[in-house]
Amino acid sequence: MNVLVTGATGFVGRRLVDALLETTAHDVTVLVRDADAYDPPGGVTVVEGDVLEPGGFEASLEGVDVAYYLIHAMDASGDFAARDRLAARNFERAASDAGLERIVYLSGLGSDADRLSSHLASRREVETILAGGTADVTVLRAAVIVGDGSASFRMVRQLATRLPVMITPQWIETPCQPIAIDDVVAYCLAVLERPETAGGTYEIGGPDVLTYREMLTRTAAIATGRRPLIVPVPILSPRLSAYWVGLVTDVPKELAYPLIGGVRNPVVVTDDRLAQLVDVELTPFDVAVRRALGTDHETSTRLETRTRPGRNIE
Repeated sequence: MNVLVTGATGFVGRRLVDALLETTAHDVTVLVRDADAYDPPGGVTVVEGDVLEPGGFEASLEGVDVAYYLIHAMDASGDFAARDRLAARNFERAASDAGLERIVYLSGLGSDADRLSSHLASRREVETILAGGTADVTVLRAAVIVGDGSASFRMVRQLATRLPVMITPQWIETPCQPIAIDDVVAYCLAVLERPETAGGTYEIGGPDVLTYREMLTRTAAIATGRRPLIVPVPILSPRLSAYWVGLVTDVPKELAYPLIGGVRNPVVVTDDRLAQLVDVELTPFDVAVRRALGTDHETSTRLETRTRPGRNIE
C-alpha cells in the first residue's frame, strides 16, 4: 500500500511517519511545503507542494492508496477557518481526480449538539468537505493531545508551571478526555489496517476524564512538585482568558485564541465503537505528562505491541 502523510512536519505527522516506517511495510510519501527544510527519514518519498495552491501539490497523490490529512491552519495569522476550508476543498478535488481510495482525518472531539467553538466548527466543516469527494473518509476525533510539541498541552504545561495562583473562568471545570500522542498514532495506524473503518467517524480518548483544573494541578504536581491554587470566577470571558494566556505563555495568539474558545465545550468520548475494533493500550494521563516532560525513564513500548485485534462490532 502507498500511504501519503500530509502535514508531515507537524506534531502528529512526523511521529506518524516514523511509526509507519517502523511498524509497517507500506510505501510512505510525504507532502511538505518546503522540501529543502525537511530532513526526511530514509525510505520516504518527499513531494513539495501547498494544498492552498492548486496545481502545486497534486503529484503527491499519484499512485497513493490512503492519505492522512493532518493539515490545520490555526498556526497562521488571519482567518484560519477560511484557510482550512480552502485547503480541504483543494485536497478533496485533487484526491477525487486521482482516484484516492481513503482519507484519514484527525479532527476535534466535541458534541455536535453543543454550540461549537470556531476551532471545532472548522474541524467539522473540513470533515464534511472531505467526505464530499469520492474517497472514503475515516474521521478520528480527539481532544487535548498530550505530548512534547502539542500546542494545547504546551499551554496547559506553561500555565501549570508558571503560576502558583490562577484566577480562572468557569471553564476550568469543563470535562476533557486527553489522549497521549502515542495513542493517537496507534489509532491512526490501526484504522489503516481495518478497511471496515473506511467511511466511519470515531471518537478517541485516553483512560482519564478530567476537568481542566485537574489537568493543570496534576501537570504542575508532576513538573514542579506543587499544586497551584486555582480560583474560578464568573467574569472572565474566553477572549479575556485568551489575552491572559498570551501574557503567561509563549503560545502564539493565533493558536491560543481558538484553543481557549474551545474549552467551554465538553470533549469526552461518548461513542467507543473503535474500541470494539481495535484494542489500544491507553496511556494514563500522568504517564503521558511525564513522557511529554521527558521525565519518564521507562523504556517506551513499541507501537506494534500497543494495538491488538479487537472485537467485531455487532
